[in-house]
Amino acid sequence: MDHLPDIASELRRADNDRYLSVLYAPQQCRAALFALYGFNAEIASVRDRAREPLPGEMRVQWWRDIIGNESTGEHSGYPLAEALLQAIRRHNLPRHAFENYLDARIFDLYDDPMPSRTDLEGYCGETASVLIQLASLILDAEAATPYAELAGHAGCAQAITGLLRLMPIHRSRGQCYIPAEILAASGASAETFLAGEDNAALARITSAMVALAREHLAIFSRGASSLPKSLLPAYLPLALVPSYLNAIDRMGQNAASETAEIAAWKRHWLLFRAASRGFG
Repeated sequence: MDHLPDIASELRRADNDRYLSVLYAPQQCRAALFALYGFNAEIASVRDRAREPLPGEMRVQWWRDIIGNESTGEHSGYPLAEALLQAIRRHNLPRHAFENYLDARIFDLYDDPMPSRTDLEGYCGETASVLIQLASLILDAEAATPYAELAGHAGCAQAITGLLRLMPIHRSRGQCYIPAEILAASGASAETFLAGEDNAALARITSAMVALAREHLAIFSRGASSLPKSLLPAYLPLALVPSYLNAIDRMGQNAASETAEIAAWKRHWLLFRAASRGFG
């Protein structure tokens, strides 16, 4: 694939954690994984590039048309789209999963608050969890199916952690991914969360969201030891989640205005350890 280095390089810049995870996958799977994760990074950045909902929806619709119409496979003129279509055909990836993913991502284009925990978990399931399942199909389709539920919890833990890390960006845009019941239990509303004037409430919100991510992570961890080695690369970013959550927890209210990070050497070490030993 002539454009693979460019696609990989862009993913390395946009989503370094997933980029690193691909390096632990078999060589024959890497092109498809780079394309899948590159697609995710592209859609995740639509809000930044479009800035208004209508152009954003048009971009999402373009991807929906490309993925849904096989005849455009070699004529999209866009290397990432062509690479993704090759991955879909080669690994027989379900196109409806991409359609559901794109439908869920429409939420990112607007400033509507997250209605409930169920809605948040549904959003995470159709985005991060689906990516894990699709990556698993690329790696080992025969082994992937029994682990759909585990992928669901893994994706929720990963996505909620990601949303916590992105809180400063979301707040600057006027977005609130915190479920209404967590806001209410924390003595806040979407408006007060965005205003950021109640530090105690921000600390309670952060703590509650960390607890929700850890709840899903604990369920994943209980079943993770049974994961076949062939599927590990799809789940490797989960190896970073505990450290990210610990960093966010320590930050407390400041997590709403500062992005939690962990050192590059530690990310490399955690990924290497999980790739070598698994999650057991």
